[in-house]
Amino acid sequence: GVGGYFGGLLAKAGEDVVALARGAHLAAIRSEGLRIEGARGNHVARIEASDSAGALGTADVVLFAVKLFQAEAAARAAAPLFGPQTLAISLLNGIDGPDRLAAGLPGVSVLGGSAYVSAVIAEPGLVRYTSAMSSIVFGAPQGNDAARTKAADFVARCQRAGFGAEMTEDIQTALWTKFIGLAANAALTSAARLPAGPLYSDPAVVEAAAALIAEGAAVARAAGAKVAADIESVSVGRLKQFPPGMYASMYFDIAKGGPLEVDGLSGYIVREGRRLGVPTPHHAALYAVLKPHRAGTPKVG
Repeated sequence: GVGGYFGGLLAKAGEDVVALARGAHLAAIRSEGLRIEGARGNHVARIEASDSAGALGTADVVLFAVKLFQAEAAARAAAPLFGPQTLAISLLNGIDGPDRLAAGLPGVSVLGGSAYVSAVIAEPGLVRYTSAMSSIVFGAPQGNDAARTKAADFVARCQRAGFGAEMTEDIQTALWTKFIGLAANAALTSAARLPAGPLYSDPAVVEAAAALIAEGAAVARAAGAKVAADIESVSVGRLKQFPPGMYASMYFDIAKGGPLEVDGLSGYIVREGRRLGVPTPHHAALYAVLKPHRAGTPKVG
């Protein structure tokens, strides 16, 4: 959903975009184009798509927007897209997405990044977005002037395509700034099977969300991220402002019985908390609730 959203906007703006896809989604893109629908308008992007990266040629920039548990396999599948000057940008949820991708791309430096959009594959070939958020942020390449120039050019292309883009020198702090709220929202919407409206209008849920966010912020600071002093209140306020029908992406996975990213969300906070000596009881509790579903809905009996 995220990759289709940003790739579709870039294609609509005239950029040369290709997609590594598979199954029914690939078939629909080939036959009908990639359809993008939402409150800011609908359009169809005609892009080349294949399930073989070798058929797509060498890329200038590769955006990875898969689930955390798909990272290594996706990196290996995308390897033929890479030449000596290709930039890899991770838009995966969580903190360790770049490391997971790098494990499948030996010798490639993967730039960490975050996507700010709520977009899902509603059906094959159709990406539906559900909020006003529309931007990416990614880390600046270090010690390579040519890569920095290419990255800056990509920022300009994204902005011309109609969404925000920023290159930062402190991607770790940027990743944690998003992750603190994302992990809380993913855990709550998935465990409760409810969207933002009924959740964050309930004072008891807001109290739980605040505790989850405080734990994430404490772990972030212990890990060396320079998150804002008011990130706890800002993150809680942001959750309360989400559209009433908005879910975290992990909810859609648990609702259809698919595998979950929970190991890289609440699970990551719990593991880092233990490593750094930071208590994370609220995340530990929700991780315990969701962990049995991490490989899909468990069979009972």
